[in-house]
Amino acid sequence: MLIQNGIPTAEDILSVTPPKERFAKGAVAIAECFQKIPCNPCTKACVKKAIRVEPDINETPRIDFDVCNGCGACIARCPGLAIFVVDKTYSDTEALVKLPFEFLPVPKEGQLACGLSRSGEELGWFPVVKAVSGGKKNMTWTVTLAVPKELAMEVRNIKAGGYQDGR
Repeated sequence: MLIQNGIPTAEDILSVTPPKERFAKGAVAIAECFQKIPCNPCTKACVKKAIRVEPDINETPRIDFDVCNGCGACIARCPGLAIFVVDKTYSDTEALVKLPFEFLPVPKEGQLACGLSRSGEELGWFPVVKAVSGGKKNMTWTVTLAVPKELAMEVRNIKAGGYQDGR
């Protein structure tokens, strides 16, 4: 239970998961933000206006999956590290998962990174497809992993220092 251990329930996850049909259209952002707090940087980051925090700033963000193009601009802007992008159209067997990352060293493209579940369980070693800096004022990186499609909604972190070279 989220309030006791910080891990969202299956029902929590389902409440913010895009429909299967939306995943078939390409990359889409998922806001796994479940606590009502005054926060809205994600809404400012989204140029498509796909993210809304309404009726007031204390509500959890809602993503309009039909408007979201999965660009990922919201990932590094979320102070709670609660936004991810999933692209299940990457290949027949793999999906891309874009994750916020705030540890050093940052994994590099071409390395393998140890992907973790929401509870910190090691799910496997996955190729780092891309690592993008949040910029000089934002130390949050966006790291993209290629994961088996069945793990696209499970991989939500990278083990700090858990990298190795090549495939």
